[in-house]
Amino acid sequence: MKAFLLAAGHGTRLWPLTQDTPKCLLPIRGVPLLDIWLRICSRFGIHEILINIHAHAEQVQEFLRLRRQNGGPTIHLVQENVLLGSAGTLLANRSLVEPEPYFWVFYADVLNQVNLTSMLNTHKNHLPAATLGVYEVPNPTQCGIVQVDERGIISGFVEKPERPEGKLAFSGIMLATPALLDAIPRRQPADLAFDVLPRLRGNMRAHFISEYLVDIGTLRTYNEAQSSWPG
Repeated sequence: MKAFLLAAGHGTRLWPLTQDTPKCLLPIRGVPLLDIWLRICSRFGIHEILINIHAHAEQVQEFLRLRRQNGGPTIHLVQENVLLGSAGTLLANRSLVEPEPYFWVFYADVLNQVNLTSMLNTHKNHLPAATLGVYEVPNPTQCGIVQVDERGIISGFVEKPERPEGKLAFSGIMLATPALLDAIPRRQPADLAFDVLPRLRGNMRAHFISEYLVDIGTLRTYNEAQSSWPG
């Protein structure tokens, strides 16, 4: 299988940690987050990954150059001098996954132990335009909030709602298909949560995540992960 690992964000909410270090190389108990992701991909049979980068790109390039000596998935590194947005990156690099019936999309700042095999089975059983990993959050105004019907179909999606209708959020882990790529607007930047996923309501499935998952996008959650991460 193939995957997009979205890692080009500035990491402004993690300042000053990201002043001199890209967010994807911040360590979790001494292990860079990007290394954790590459281990996850290897474990679940993902053999080819596209990683987009922006801030401190040279550090990521050097990290991957050294790590390639240990083997692992084939990596396509794409430096975005101008950020394309999460959806824009997928559209610009559509050729990577064009022959595939489905592929993974990962947000690189999501630290997790999700059973991707179980999520893949959910997707294969129904074959929607996308299957979203979802989980409950304490701060729904800061997340992409989903509404899920009794069949597991996502009937609504709102990014950072002022008045959330629940606490079930998109995890940043998704199985996507060409139908999702077709829904991306032809402009840049384009964002998955704002511009694409709301268009696909009724044609997405939810996979409920019970395993460890933390979005380390803030200093508070990053610091908490240092003690809660099982490794």
